[in-house]
Amino acid sequence: MLKIKRNVWALGLTSFFNDVSSEMIMVILPLFLTSLGASRAVIGLIEGVAEATASFLKILSGWLSDQLGKRKMLIGLGYTLSTLTKPLIALANSWPLVLFVRFTDRVGKGVRNSPRDALVADSTEPSERGLSFGFHRAMDTAGAVVGTLLASLFLYYFSGHLKMELMTQYRTVFWLSVIPGLLSVLTIVFLVKDLPRSGTKDEGRGTKGGFYRGFTPFLVVMGFFQLANFSYALFILRAADLGVVPYLIPIIYLVYNLVYVFCSVPLGQLSDKLGRKRVLSYGFLVLAFLLSGFALATQTWQAWPLFAVYGIVSAITESTPRAFVSDLAAPEIRGTAYGIYYALIGVTALPASALAGWLWDFYGPANGPIVAFGFGTLMALIATALLLYLVPDQQLKTKGQAV
Repeated sequence: MLKIKRNVWALGLTSFFNDVSSEMIMVILPLFLTSLGASRAVIGLIEGVAEATASFLKILSGWLSDQLGKRKMLIGLGYTLSTLTKPLIALANSWPLVLFVRFTDRVGKGVRNSPRDALVADSTEPSERGLSFGFHRAMDTAGAVVGTLLASLFLYYFSGHLKMELMTQYRTVFWLSVIPGLLSVLTIVFLVKDLPRSGTKDEGRGTKGGFYRGFTPFLVVMGFFQLANFSYALFILRAADLGVVPYLIPIIYLVYNLVYVFCSVPLGQLSDKLGRKRVLSYGFLVLAFLLSGFALATQTWQAWPLFAVYGIVSAITESTPRAFVSDLAAPEIRGTAYGIYYALIGVTALPASALAGWLWDFYGPANGPIVAFGFGTLMALIATALLLYLVPDQQLKTKGQAV
């Protein structure tokens, strides 16, 4: 039986409802933007800006949660802001308004993510953090599965039975997404509890400013990794480019999410047993394989197994780094550590997605995917080498050395 703490369950349920809401929107957003006349470079820019612009808020919210000793208020504020703004994409008639709404939604993410992950770590024993973060990511992605299914079913019903025009279908789905978003906020209010700082278990290791040896090299490695970790939007556009028809786009994304759900917990547990560094290096190598596959694919059927591999990559690279951060920071600065980590990956997301989109457009339909995804493959291999060379193996129950 899984040893999941009450707060981790509650935060997982919150993420489940929030991702139902988000994925009802996100799985069709690239197609919506294309219908508005946005290029691949613009779509990459929007997704990069959406992640990067809230980066400093992640540092601020993490630091503030450390100073206050209370994380729930900031978590609730962040989820509320995202819930109220995401459906406004339905009002957009041009891509700049979508950019603005995505920016505001990511501000909410910036406010909530660092305190939320710090609270997950605060609620969990060090030897079970991989499991806890794997469970949280599984719940989050299960919401993505449900949201993707709902989007697909709504589009099928709106087109087949109501005969709605395509853009009207998209906009109606965006408005309906507010319902699960409100449920995520209610879960925070009634089920999540702040914990006293004394509940943490990392006492006794030497630190410098609260950070353990390996934190700075880990950030460098994750910066290179993020250059290879393109926005999901580019993978969806590549699937469409290979011939996957629009009504199957939510289903191929569902394949990704299902694999992600079922792999998150066991792969999270694996990082508790084998070590974060070893499992994360596997994830980087599988990412390199995935990107090279998208670069060289020529047949429609190839998109389907590639999206399944994409789910394995995300199951590792979305949960193991979060557990790694909590291993490398003292309890009293854990929120700040998550803020720094999220700021780094947010800032790096902007050039990664925008550059990949630009390379695709610049080199054209024939060579663009090879160049764009080939660039990502190179960055993933560099990140793997740096991880193995720079980051020490982390022993959770022995004394650490300062950065």
